[in-house]
Amino acid sequence: MKALVLSGGTGSRLRPFSYSMPKQLIPIANKPVLQYVLEDIRDLGVTEIGVIVGEREPEIAAVLGDGSALGVHVTYLRQDLPRGLAHCVALARDFLGDDDFVMYLGDNMLPQGVREAADEFRLLRPAAQVVVQKVADPRAFGIAEVGPDGRVTRLVEKPVEPAGDLALIGVYFFTSAVHLAVDSIRPSARGELEITDAIQWLVTAGAEVRAHEYGGYWKDTGRVEDVLECNSELLDKITYRVDGDVDAHSVLIGDVVVESGARVVRSFVQGPAVIGAGSLVEDSHIGPHTSVGRDCELRGTHVDHSIAMDGASLSGLHGVHGSLIGRSAAVSSADRGNPHHRLVVGDHTRVEVAA
Repeated sequence: MKALVLSGGTGSRLRPFSYSMPKQLIPIANKPVLQYVLEDIRDLGVTEIGVIVGEREPEIAAVLGDGSALGVHVTYLRQDLPRGLAHCVALARDFLGDDDFVMYLGDNMLPQGVREAADEFRLLRPAAQVVVQKVADPRAFGIAEVGPDGRVTRLVEKPVEPAGDLALIGVYFFTSAVHLAVDSIRPSARGELEITDAIQWLVTAGAEVRAHEYGGYWKDTGRVEDVLECNSELLDKITYRVDGDVDAHSVLIGDVVVESGARVVRSFVQGPAVIGAGSLVEDSHIGPHTSVGRDCELRGTHVDHSIAMDGASLSGLHGVHGSLIGRSAAVSSADRGNPHHRLVVGDHTRVEVAA
């Protein structure tokens, strides 16, 4: 089995961050989303991974390299413009050959992994298998209508009157049968080759298409709120570890990770929280569900339920909650008594918060 990871999207819902970085590289608990995806695929025993990239290929390649650091081999496949998920399959035809493959959206987080789905696909080998999860509002998703035997009978994109509540969550397993389906469909009204149309073609042609219901945590990290929620979910799984320096005037409570080279000085840190390598936290209060990236500086700042990306600097801020601070951004305030609540600051931005 091979893998196809889709990382060419523009991430319009994550602006301003997606202006300066691929959305798939947004850090969750100090690790890029795309790294979690590749690790999940590797844990399925799949090591040959094609990554669909767009104009952000250099930035993605700088993080993933050839994949050897993660125990996989990465082949980059360039897509000039977003032309649909099925177009990605067509683009990867030579790479995939006639092998079975898993297709995985590169901005999806499924921390519990999809091993059960992979095992079921390998056992039954339907032409296609979609991974689904029950959702509260099926009208906002692509929905699989599934019979009692687990076979998909119909796929509907954002149905007005849903006949079911099983949403497609961005992981698909295919045999080589999908290539004929992709060759047989036409672009949708929005001008893209839709993978749902290809799978529906298989259903209509009488091929076996099955659904596997995923019971773990799933989040499409397409919005700031989703990124922060996912960060909290993953931080809840960390365990206490201090590899950096914590002075005698500081207090750590709960599951806190202080990475090598990080320093905590006269500060209070309540976990779950992670302080990245090379960062300085001084005279500050770090509350739960906070990720501080590498080489950050936090001075006289109170922050919780937030992410500060690599190189960020926060000074004199009070009551920062539910915030996302970009790479090498500098945020300061002259009035430490004024709560600043939610901040969304893009990469390399300098902001002085008004008192």
